[in-house]
Amino acid sequence: MTDMGGERVTEALESCVTLLRSVVERDWAEVRAGRLEWDCRQTATHIAEDLIAYAGQLAGRAQDAYVPFEIVLEEGTDNAGIIHVVETTGVLLATALRTTPRAVRAYHPYPFRSANSVGFAAMGIAEILLHTHDIAEGLGLPYEPPAHLPEYVLTRIFPHVQPGTDHWHTLLWATGRGELPGRAPLSAWRWNNNLVLGTERLTLEGLTPAAAADLAAGGTGGFDWVVGGPYQGTREASGMLLKAYEAGVHRPEFGVFVLVRREDDLAIGGMGFHSAPDEEGRVEIGYDLVEGVRGRGYAAEALRALSEWALARDDVQSLMATIDHDNAASQRVVARAGFHRATVEEERSVNEERQDMEKALRLYVLAKS
Repeated sequence: MTDMGGERVTEALESCVTLLRSVVERDWAEVRAGRLEWDCRQTATHIAEDLIAYAGQLAGRAQDAYVPFEIVLEEGTDNAGIIHVVETTGVLLATALRTTPRAVRAYHPYPFRSANSVGFAAMGIAEILLHTHDIAEGLGLPYEPPAHLPEYVLTRIFPHVQPGTDHWHTLLWATGRGELPGRAPLSAWRWNNNLVLGTERLTLEGLTPAAAADLAAGGTGGFDWVVGGPYQGTREASGMLLKAYEAGVHRPEFGVFVLVRREDDLAIGGMGFHSAPDEEGRVEIGYDLVEGVRGRGYAAEALRALSEWALARDDVQSLMATIDHDNAASQRVVARAGFHRATVEEERSVNEERQDMEKALRLYVLAKS
């Protein structure tokens, strides 16, 4: 999967500029932009401010805060001038997206304090589409972008939102701008960039629904893989993630992570949760590595990091892993990560609740200390 973030930003920009040029002679300052407190002139300027800010974050590799700059329109700038500024900042973001290496992440506060180029592309497209909608609504004009643009946004930074058949109206609902049958109106919302955890040798990169769909369909998920990857278990886990997303029960922090080697930015395997924690705070974890990189401690290193992150949460009390009784290598992995073999009573209890645990499997547990 080759991500088309720069191209998609350009498409969104064209749809925005086309609408703005159709009303360039109107007084944007006297009309409120849809449901916003800003007028249409302020809203158009805000689009440019966001686009240049996102470009700056990527270009400056900002890690702890926003790069401390802002754009200021020259006194007397008219509507045509604002359109020119929007176009220019959009080109700068598209260029930054095309030239930023895949592994680069930069600061953004929501929700895990960083985003990669895919996340910044989706955020930029969202700002363009949604605020163009606000301006159009304020000026009494129809506006609807190409359907693949809101779909791009939803499958990358709204993994917690159940997809609908109409991507545009789903995005409007998800951002408090519209209604959908069977869903309560939203008064507050936030997009959700993917979670990334680091270890000494690896990064664990949370899969978006878009990446999971590509992996499940036989693609790469946007990663460069070592020879032999991705392994079938990663593809199957990606399919499970996609089903949860489509059912509206996916919690992205309890999804699937691709293990990427820091030294060469190559993906070597997958690790993740079977679901969100149950009522007792238990959650099952699974993993696989491409065969050629096994035996080097990568799995245990990643499992320790993911376990530490999960057990630090209030909604997780214990982690479980089920392993074939003759898979000694995987048993050593969980042992190095701090798991212990479950007692007969623990294993029987889980088996009675699940009624799907094969007799050949052994249960291993790591509880909150």
